Amino acid sequence: MSNDKKELAVAALRNGTVIDHIPSNVLFKVVKLLGIEQMPSHVTIGNNLDSKRMGSKGIIKVADVFFPEAILNRIAIIAPGAKINIIRDFEVVEKRPVELADTIVGIIRCGNPKCITNNEPMRTRFEVTDREDVTVRCHYCGKAVKSSDAQII
Repeated sequence: MSNDKKELAVAALRNGTVIDHIPSNVLFKVVKLLGIEQMPSHVTIGNNLDSKRMGSKGIIKVADVFFPEAILNRIAIIAPGAKINIIRDFEVVEKRPVELADTIVGIIRCGNPKCITNNEPMRTRFEVTDREDVTVRCHYCGKAVKSSDAQII
């Protein structure tokens, strides 16, 4: 066998969604955020894969599932550099970055134990205050949360 051949670190996908360029340290938060652990579809998760741009990265491949855009964009909270690839017949038919919404509802927990969202049955609501460093501010108590500190509900 020739040394010139390259191996795929993760098997090819016939149809489905690939989420690439996920920082390795938040890969499993993305899995939880999307509810992938509950899916009956074939799922491939690669972690600490070599990346020229990131050093190491994570990747998720979900066979025969095409997530709604709003669900995929939730990833931008914890992995703002992630890329979405839609695959049909082994070909990438769409490739785009995730987009951070202006308001984040019901996805992350407020870090303030006195916040009403931690003491009453209501959904959390955060406004994005910094897109570069991904920082959000609680609509109810004003506590700021960086993406690296975000607790997924």
